Amino acid sequence: MKLTKGATILFIGDSITDADRKREDPTDLGKGYPLLIASDLVERYPELHLSIVNRGIGGDKIADLAERWEKDCLALKPDVVSILIGINDTWHNVGSEGFGTQATLDKFEFYYRVLLQTVKERTNAQIVLLEPFVLPEPIDREHWRLDLDPRIQVIRKLAKEYGTDFVALDGRLNAIGIKQSFAYLTGQDGVHPTLAGHAVIAKAWLEQIEN
Repeated sequence: MKLTKGATILFIGDSITDADRKREDPTDLGKGYPLLIASDLVERYPELHLSIVNRGIGGDKIADLAERWEKDCLALKPDVVSILIGINDTWHNVGSEGFGTQATLDKFEFYYRVLLQTVKERTNAQIVLLEPFVLPEPIDREHWRLDLDPRIQVIRKLAKEYGTDFVALDGRLNAIGIKQSFAYLTGQDGVHPTLAGHAVIAKAWLEQIEN
């Protein structure tokens, strides 16, 4: 990825991206991986005067993202769009009849494809897709893989189809968790990153865009 002078980089998704940002302040980047990435980029490329924006909202599923796509993505005319979404589509589906079904997977792919297609049609933005992840602590998170793994495969397929950058997080975080402990990366719920977890995500993102 080649960053240009004055480029706008948009991070958008759910609570992992939101990371407790102050939504009343459109310049606030939260306390997670978007802030860590921004800190790295503005330090290394001061001459580019990058504009970095966080539009993550906690609790969002893919359909929620689609509903606000015009206002929170397309209207900003971003040069880079970084998307991390999907874990809530699994989490909020646990215990429902739709858990792990083809119908819910097809709906997920439909909405994700709409997001990507509109970015391609209405902007010249480079797209970065981050795969959702879950770590097996608490132990019941292992059951979530039945629903989450097919969603990850859909995102990988779309990344290839649309020619996006792709950041593989699930295996990377799980591998580090096996060595260090899962709580080290995602605390007590297997989903929301600790500072170390956000640092792993930021490093993976930066490595990918520099390839």
